[in-house]
Amino acid sequence: MTSSNSLFGPLDPATDAGYEPTPRKGFFTDTSVCIGCKACEVACKEWNDVPENLFNMLGSSYDNSHSLNANSWRHVTFIEQPVGGRESVDLGMPGVEAPARDSGAADEDKPDFRWLMSSDVCKHCTHAACLDVCPTGSLFRSEFGTVVVQDDICNGCGACVPACPYGVIERRTGPEGDQNVGIAQKCTLCYDRLTDGQTPACAQACPTESIQFGDVEELRQRANERVEQLHEAGVPEARLYGDDPADGVGGAGAFFLLLDEPEVYGLPPDPVVTTKDLPAMFNRAGAAALTLLAGVALSFVRRRR
Repeated sequence: MTSSNSLFGPLDPATDAGYEPTPRKGFFTDTSVCIGCKACEVACKEWNDVPENLFNMLGSSYDNSHSLNANSWRHVTFIEQPVGGRESVDLGMPGVEAPARDSGAADEDKPDFRWLMSSDVCKHCTHAACLDVCPTGSLFRSEFGTVVVQDDICNGCGACVPACPYGVIERRTGPEGDQNVGIAQKCTLCYDRLTDGQTPACAQACPTESIQFGDVEELRQRANERVEQLHEAGVPEARLYGDDPADGVGGAGAFFLLLDEPEVYGLPPDPVVTTKDLPAMFNRAGAAALTLLAGVALSFVRRRR
């Protein structure tokens, strides 16, 4: 049984932080219907006033924003993958049908690769190591169960950066003159919009409903139904990532439906909250300190004799 303020295991993060019980909010990203339009990236930047990043062709597909970082709170990954004899499958894209299998097109006219696209974002972990190690309280757990950075409290120490098992949070290094240079930055799940009863900007802008926002428990149920639907449609590789409350971070507030292994999308296969062992480490350090003090005291006693 997970105790209050535990650093590991399934629990309700908002209730654990002292809020009245309320449905946890989060994202379910269905990558099977992502078209790589990057509307989510643009909407995120516009609403949160996130500055431009390194918009360069990287030579690794059509992606031009590289990765999640302090200046990209949403990042659409483009992955080219050989088809390998796969048949066309209707993935349920709104208004789009799969090509007919008996269309008569010559084999050389058919594409020999497929696109995997996924809009990545902060996972808003149940057990957020970035929050655990923050010395100023800049990172806090909101009443929606999300993890939010307070720019005016962050001192730029960077302790949260190596603590994140996903490599999401980062200190902003530019552009020069930006008010948050040196401050840790990441997705807030549009906390200001949530407090006003609005949908986060990225989910609002997504044209295919690849990014779905709502109560986490409802989204998990919807995600499981979607996986079953894809399996029945002939996509056995469809699987969920980050939805399990028993995983290494206690389940993510932002989880994904993937069409291949997590590593293909640049995601760790088995993330574990980096502060999991802190209680045991503190206990051992305390025991070692007491042993040392006892030894020093004993040595003074012997000297007096």
